[in-house]
Amino acid sequence: MSALISTPLSTRKKLAALAGIAMLACLGPARAGAAELRVVSTFSILSDLAKNVGGDRIALTTLVGPNGDAHTYEPRPADLKALGAADVILANGLQLEGFLPGLMQASGARAPVAALTDGITPRLNGEEDHDHDGQDEDHDHGDVHGAGHGGGQGHEQAHEHEQAHEQAHEHEHEHGHHHHGKYDPHAWQTVPNARIYVSNIARAFCAADRQGCPAYEANARAYDGKLAALQAELEAAIAGIPADRRTIITPHDAFAYFGQAYGFKFEAPQGMSTDSEASASGVAALVRQVREEKAAALFLENISNPRLVEQISKETGVKVGGKLYSDALSGPDGPAATYIDMMRHNVRTIRDAVLASR
Repeated sequence: MSALISTPLSTRKKLAALAGIAMLACLGPARAGAAELRVVSTFSILSDLAKNVGGDRIALTTLVGPNGDAHTYEPRPADLKALGAADVILANGLQLEGFLPGLMQASGARAPVAALTDGITPRLNGEEDHDHDGQDEDHDHGDVHGAGHGGGQGHEQAHEHEQAHEQAHEHEHEHGHHHHGKYDPHAWQTVPNARIYVSNIARAFCAADRQGCPAYEANARAYDGKLAALQAELEAAIAGIPADRRTIITPHDAFAYFGQAYGFKFEAPQGMSTDSEASASGVAALVRQVREEKAAALFLENISNPRLVEQISKETGVKVGGKLYSDALSGPDGPAATYIDMMRHNVRTIRDAVLASR
């Protein structure tokens, strides 16, 4: 893998120090259950999807855990150790994981990187809603039959690996933090897109573990059925929300795919990244917009500072309707401990707040 370009000196020094610690850690006892597929996932939402596909055949490490923010992630020695030992690395792609190239280099990781957004038509940052639903027209949504088989499998896996590296290199850290580039990476915020993620996970696991492929395919098919049922459930819940009560304010712009798929307009003072600062003029403009468009509700996010939303609520009189889960799941005892729980919680929270505000 080529060297990370334009990484700040402080970041390079930090990664070099972590790499040394990780190398020493790797000299310790071998991992138990060595027959398991060693998987590293970049954040908690991907990890839940991976668990549903991999079952007990995988040993899973998550870099950014529950309620964690990939925008401000700081690596730990254990992360480099896991990457260096990984058989498969699962990443979102679409320039979300600006930290990944440096970690790959520092850890000496050689595992293939599966970009789980492969097959999804990405939204451009700031793109207005159009008729397309965020997926490639030719993609068979959620179909995992034959994942890991067929003459084109090696080529497809190589393409995923290459795409993930290219996407990660296109946009990197600035002073240790991440700012989104051309594309909106939050594609997991629609169930049809999540079904594509699951298909890509099954394909990646099959390529790395041919013996386990039938189990991965069966797990993916079973989980895909649950996602299809979830989609119908969400659509039924959303149908009861009036069309003129679908302007929503959240701290950062993580819900554009959700809004496009389910008929909402989301506005956010922070833009695409939680690491950006909202300007006073930007907040003032959003306050005016909330008043003019009669926004139905404001929401907090589990990964964002509530200050801006609370300020907008105070200035507009629009109530805070609850907390949404955007870039991370909740802890195991929270309301969004799994992907299905997260989507169900978000829709119910939006619906209840909007209907209560009428």
